[in-house]
Amino acid sequence: MFKRNIGVLIACFLIIFVHYALRYSFGTLLPEMLPSLAITKAQAGIIYSSYFIAYTVFSPILGVLSDKYNVRIILTIFVALMGGGAFLMAYPTSELQASLFFAVAGVGCSACWAPVMALAQRWISDKRRGMSLAFLDAGSSLGVISAGAIIPLVVVAYDWRAGWMSLGILGFVLAIVSFFLIRSYPETQSDPAAKPGGSERLVGITYRKLLSDKHFWLIGLAYLFTGFTIIVPFTFISTYAVQELSFPYDSATRLVTLIGVGGMMGKLALGPISDKWGRIEILVISAILIAGGNLAVACSRGWMLMVFTFIFGLGYGACWSMYAACASDFFSKQAAGSIIGLWTVYFGIGTMLSPVLAGWIADITGTLMWSFLIAMSGGIASLLLLLPMLKVPLKTL
Repeated sequence: MFKRNIGVLIACFLIIFVHYALRYSFGTLLPEMLPSLAITKAQAGIIYSSYFIAYTVFSPILGVLSDKYNVRIILTIFVALMGGGAFLMAYPTSELQASLFFAVAGVGCSACWAPVMALAQRWISDKRRGMSLAFLDAGSSLGVISAGAIIPLVVVAYDWRAGWMSLGILGFVLAIVSFFLIRSYPETQSDPAAKPGGSERLVGITYRKLLSDKHFWLIGLAYLFTGFTIIVPFTFISTYAVQELSFPYDSATRLVTLIGVGGMMGKLALGPISDKWGRIEILVISAILIAGGNLAVACSRGWMLMVFTFIFGLGYGACWSMYAACASDFFSKQAAGSIIGLWTVYFGIGTMLSPVLAGWIADITGTLMWSFLIAMSGGIASLLLLLPMLKVPLKTL
């Protein structure tokens, strides 16, 4: 008989898969959107930032709501909203319309990470927690790989609007699947939110301690600069390859697929090593790979661009589960979800600023090379913030 926990985990995997496919398809579709909408790179950055503004504002709210209310209903509604925003992205005629439509997608996606990861942990045993979360995290890289491979085929056969429509329809179908597969809690597990003041008290105490802890700020700011750094290649690497390096569109979009492939290998190779070496050590390696990858992309041509794009992907893929693990390693296992949710605000600030700044610099300089160099500086800032954490012992608040 089909086990309920398997159904829940499959739904969680699919939500993360589609979430990341949609988020990073923007850069894949951008080379065709720019001339069609007659927008500048800075305006394209504003459109992308609108997604991250909505995502950042609503992520902490959705984290709290998912602890208090039926997560099955919440995910069904917000996954459908994600699909609706993507579908609307097929119809903008201006920068303002595209920004509003992508913000709708961002609101939907705000329920598709922290609440999903928290839900999954209710349905898995502690003995299989690492393996199960690694399985779910792999959905993000597979989403990037699949979107980078399939969306360009849709664009070549039809146009960029059909690419967004396809992602929107996928979101609608996933909402239906989520409704039937997801349950908030196993029958044998009580809802902690039902206890008077239980979850609210834990979060309140944790937040007060966290905001006075310099180590929390070091990791949080490193997370901010990591977000700032990684969004530049995802937004502009295909456009850079098409407009400045004369790559054919289908070849240029494969660069996003390479990031996904590198990300998957980074998770599988560096993630398990962190159990012996330490999370911060792997985050330092990731920061070096991300910063170095951006520098090399700015200076590379031809097949070497593909090599360094892959190297960037290695660092990109490994870092996210490491930040999540740091919440438990250095702070509180019981409030790890709340900690990650708060760090999402830092991440969101970086991702809001990055595409606008990178696009503006490209417009005034006439090249995206300087945008990748700015992204490199973000990776270096992240590295410098993480280095003091190498000597900090593990603890819990």
